[in-house]
Amino acid sequence: MNNERHKFSICIPAYNRAKFLSPLLDSIFIQDFKDFDIVICEDRSRERGEIAAIVQGYADRFPGVLHYSENETNLGYDANIRNLVEKATGEYCFFMGNDDVMCPGALENVAGVLERHQNVGLVLKSYAWFDSVPERVNQEVRYFADERVFAAGRAAITVCFRRSGVISGYIVHRDAACAGATNSFDGTLYYQMHMTASVLSGKNAVATPKVLVLCRNTEAPEFGNSDTEKGKYIPGGYTPRARVNMVGGALSIARAFEQTTGLGITEAVIRDYANYFYPYIRDQLKLPVREFLRLCNAYGKLGFYRYPMFYLYCVAGYLLGESRFDSVTRRIRGYLGRSPQFGISK
Repeated sequence: MNNERHKFSICIPAYNRAKFLSPLLDSIFIQDFKDFDIVICEDRSRERGEIAAIVQGYADRFPGVLHYSENETNLGYDANIRNLVEKATGEYCFFMGNDDVMCPGALENVAGVLERHQNVGLVLKSYAWFDSVPERVNQEVRYFADERVFAAGRAAITVCFRRSGVISGYIVHRDAACAGATNSFDGTLYYQMHMTASVLSGKNAVATPKVLVLCRNTEAPEFGNSDTEKGKYIPGGYTPRARVNMVGGALSIARAFEQTTGLGITEAVIRDYANYFYPYIRDQLKLPVREFLRLCNAYGKLGFYRYPMFYLYCVAGYLLGESRFDSVTRRIRGYLGRSPQFGISK
């Protein structure tokens, strides 16, 4: 890499959802911080032609900024994330989901974080969810109320591992992520968690309270089309089996990392999941009670049966239902100004 490399490569995995690409690109190009390029890898979706046309329009307006490629076959989520890292040339990869938007000032904020701290492998974002228009945010997710550094190794990994699940606003040191590239976890839908563990084994993490990205909460997932995803996921929603596959896949990444490095993170990761388990049952709360109990039992067998908070979420979530539980969560986050903290040193 030469000395003229950009600070950020904005990495966008493109698969359908062409109608949201222009708002996303607009939110990037209006950033005050201009030291970036954009890398888009289209993963052989039915809307490839529309996506290519939109990209070409922006490439004509902003020459040299956009780098677009089309995968010959459908790689699937994990392999396309790895593909983007490989094609990126910036010092840091700043990932964006293909239907989300970047907040004004996001790049400037992250650049400031990186200037203030040394040996940063990952910037842990704050983010928000919206349903229809970005101006109507319905929930903010802020892990910490202040900027916070976590030392390389177990401390950084256990805090950032689960919190790397949402790809929008995932910011990772490009060269360190590339050095740990592997296809061992294709089909988990959580390749970024492998990057988190790999990169933070030797670099620090910094959490920012600044909301960097707004995530759309209305689009159905489209996983399940690639060879590595077929049989695990069905496009259009998350079945109970899919949810168990996803959480089990994330834990398999932690176990593989522990076995390879000898750095004991698995139990801490399982405990962290248990302490914040609601998202993994949220869209399953309308299941008949017997099916929901089977789901909870499957989760328990992954190792969660040892933690009381896991049972609390399962019982309270099912009794309250999604809307009432969400309301309680919003009130708690609003009062604290951040997410509740269980087992994290203040």
